[in-house]
Amino acid sequence: MKKAKFLLITMLCLFIAQPTFSQAYTSNQIDSIVKKAMSIGPNAGVAVVVLKDNKIVHLKGYGVTSNNTKEKVNKNTLFAIASNSKAFTTTALAMLVDQGKLNWLDKVVDYIPEFKMYDSYVTENFNIQDLLTHRSGLGLGAGDLMFFPDGSDFNIKDVLNSFQYQKPTSAFRTKYDYDNLLYVVAGEVVARVSGMSWAKFVETNIMKPLGMQRSAGVYQRLKDKSNVAFPHSAENGKLNQLEHYIKNDESLGAAGGIYTSVNDLSKWLIMHLNNGKYGNDFSKTMISKKSHDELWKPHTNIGFNVNPKPPYKTHFNAYGLGWRISDKGGYLTIEHTGGLPGMLSRTILIPELNVGIVVLTNTAPGGNSFWTIPNEIMDAYLGIKKTDWISLMEKNLQKNAAQSDAVTKAVWNTVAKANSNHIKHSDYIGTYKDNWFGKIKIYEKNNKLWFASVRSPKLTGEMSFYKANTFAIKWNYQDMPADALAMFTLDEEGKAVRIKMRGISPNIDFSFDFQDLDLKRVKK
Repeated sequence: MKKAKFLLITMLCLFIAQPTFSQAYTSNQIDSIVKKAMSIGPNAGVAVVVLKDNKIVHLKGYGVTSNNTKEKVNKNTLFAIASNSKAFTTTALAMLVDQGKLNWLDKVVDYIPEFKMYDSYVTENFNIQDLLTHRSGLGLGAGDLMFFPDGSDFNIKDVLNSFQYQKPTSAFRTKYDYDNLLYVVAGEVVARVSGMSWAKFVETNIMKPLGMQRSAGVYQRLKDKSNVAFPHSAENGKLNQLEHYIKNDESLGAAGGIYTSVNDLSKWLIMHLNNGKYGNDFSKTMISKKSHDELWKPHTNIGFNVNPKPPYKTHFNAYGLGWRISDKGGYLTIEHTGGLPGMLSRTILIPELNVGIVVLTNTAPGGNSFWTIPNEIMDAYLGIKKTDWISLMEKNLQKNAAQSDAVTKAVWNTVAKANSNHIKHSDYIGTYKDNWFGKIKIYEKNNKLWFASVRSPKLTGEMSFYKANTFAIKWNYQDMPADALAMFTLDEEGKAVRIKMRGISPNIDFSFDFQDLDLKRVKK
């Protein structure tokens, strides 16, 4: 009896210990997933690559590169991958570490003496990894308004000069708040240490060796601009083709400038899944395993849950160096997303399963296919209970759109009913200045007040009285929902002396950080 009981327990233990084998999708099944994802909203194009055990499972394009020309997306179509570029910047730095040209904990001021943060202690102690881990103390997207929207004349010198004027929202190295500008500084470190621009370094030392033949650090460096996906917005059920987002200064590309294809990215994924090794027999080394481990090590805590919920039962979320790290379904996942006007993308790596997934899209929101498609594919590999992410996303998009519409409509309805007869335009007209964003002008045109940024010309728009001392601004720029409220402070004579701002839509992109501006009237 005891022997039989022992055998039963042993068999049960063996059964419990067996892993859940994933039921990966076939290429045809992935076709069906993409088709469904693209059906829930206006969608121009999608490109997908899936890798398993260093072999391509699926590599394909869908839809069109342009709603105007109707050219088809294929595996070589170039997309803007936005913040997925950050991992290229950290890989570039890892290469320099391997070469002994810098160390991760070196102080930034040792390479960029003019680098100056909001506090002298922070300036003196800010190291290379602090540039990469979103723990600076600055708020979400601080300073992004210098290059959102595109078309401004801000450059790397302006970025380096800006931090001393930005106000922290948390203590140094205590809280995760995603930023872009410090990655621009990281790109400048690459440039100063290597002697070549960030874009040239990435193209020469990463893209070329891997065989990413059509890719480039920023749009204007593309040698062949055929077969490039145009960005699109989807407003009121219709696709609207946008112009390419072009950074005035190539240095800004280190935060999110790369154009590449799923075909080229397949080689990038394989290198990472092999801990920095590449080539037909993996005999070549891009970065050492030690440096690669540093990229995928949690550096900044994002969240922790002792009792996680299905389907992923995620205990922790953290940020490494250019990668977001978490556990999903018992496996470590390494991933990142990217977003620019009309361009959304996502990269996922599951090292223990030797799986890599990339989805590139050229429509925002486009049913958020950049999120739902990789989730569906990833879940199959993780072997967890199936979730209909596409249907859930459809409901969430409808809910968010309704909430956003309600807020924005309420503002413009108030504007339409507001009595502005008491407003004297002369009380508001003038030049105002923010220390990091520069000057803006309030002027009169056609008996209306207008707002115009001197350095970011797309931020020009008509102002309409809202209530109290507040005006609503309808920007000429409408590629993304970014209309804003301008709240004036008046002196004892009723003359405007200061402007604070905030976005109107609750779904406004965080890079439109109007709330960080402190515009003060410039005295004549």
